[in-house]
Amino acid sequence: MKLNNLKPAEGSIKDRKRIGRGEGSGHGGTSTRGHKGAGSRSGSKRKIGFEGGQMPLQRRLPKFGFKSLNRVEYKGINLDSLQLLVDKHNLTEVTFETLVANGICSKKTLVKVMGRGELKGKLNVTAHAFTATAKAAIEAMGGTANTI
Repeated sequence: MKLNNLKPAEGSIKDRKRIGRGEGSGHGGTSTRGHKGAGSRSGSKRKIGFEGGQMPLQRRLPKFGFKSLNRVEYKGINLDSLQLLVDKHNLTEVTFETLVANGICSKKTLVKVMGRGELKGKLNVTAHAFTATAKAAIEAMGGTANTI
């Protein structure tokens, strides 16, 4: 084996343009950037959504809707999910800390108990908000619905 016989492994070298390596590379002169204009200069880049001077899509489409800056978003948990949690861990009281510990919500989320499903027994629930049907169902079984 001699140095002139060495070759890289099959498929290890990709065919790519070797830009800025002189006239012999076949990409000399302007290095595939064309003549003049912003794209030919160093440090040039296009904005996201730039369409070559054509009106960009996000400016052509009509704008509508409204997003309130003061919106309060809750994670909804139904009574049937609470009942599953109670059956699984044999609980009589469900607090926000219990929900966080069991991975149902995170510390930063606000929890709202909603009324789908039924409770089988007395349950004391502490959450950030309750729907009217959930509160009525909890109190009908002799439990309490406490807001944080």
